[in-house]
Amino acid sequence: MKTDRPTAIRQHLFAHGYCSIAEIAAAVGASEPTVRRDLLTLVASGQILRSHGGAQIAVSLGTEVAFESREQINLPAKRAIGQAAYAMLRPETAVFLAAGTTVLQLARRLRLNPMPLRVFTNCLPVAQVLMPVAKISVTLLGGNLRRQNASMVGPLAESALTHLWFDQLFLGGGAISQAGEISSADEAEARLNALMLARSTAPVIVADAAKFGAQLTYGIAQLGGGMHVLSDAGLDQRWRDRLGDLGCTVALAAPV
Repeated sequence: MKTDRPTAIRQHLFAHGYCSIAEIAAAVGASEPTVRRDLLTLVASGQILRSHGGAQIAVSLGTEVAFESREQINLPAKRAIGQAAYAMLRPETAVFLAAGTTVLQLARRLRLNPMPLRVFTNCLPVAQVLMPVAKISVTLLGGNLRRQNASMVGPLAESALTHLWFDQLFLGGGAISQAGEISSADEAEARLNALMLARSTAPVIVADAAKFGAQLTYGIAQLGGGMHVLSDAGLDQRWRDRLGDLGCTVALAAPV
């Protein structure tokens, strides 16, 4: 499906940061006057910030890009992480796949080479990807639909988790601060993610290098001992050392 021009502009700004009008126009294949009109609309809706001669994605706490657009951002790194995460799966176990575009790459990889698993998820795209795979039992949590992340959240989802226990959890980090806190742009999602961590024997945080050093509105948990952090080769040595200091086991996915 063809991406509409405003979505393409948001996606380009999210991936590249501040860009001039000329750069945006070249990226989306439109004239500069057309791009200026689109930017006015995006500014009015709070999705971007306009400055003289260019624009950047709005970085106010809580701002998110649509799930479909976010899936394409840093996609090679996310696929590499998905491949490495697949190698960590163990047949005949109960695994929770949380909502997020990086975890979705794990689901896509699992569909290619399935193994007998009991998969639980609150992510609609993950459930859809695994639905045709007969040897995988898939349980989708009920709850309130959070459209921005194609996920189920809220009291019903939280109640379901209190009756479950998982051998592994694969949780995408919306942002990971310098202090080592995982955070989310949504309060209900953050609360559900925190509960997932409490119900998992072996939590794995999957996050591409761009997620590190950022902070979103709602805290989920502090990184620490017993957590495995899986990122891509773009994660710099300073962060690798920092994660080790926090007690995490760190692995970097090789490019695919």
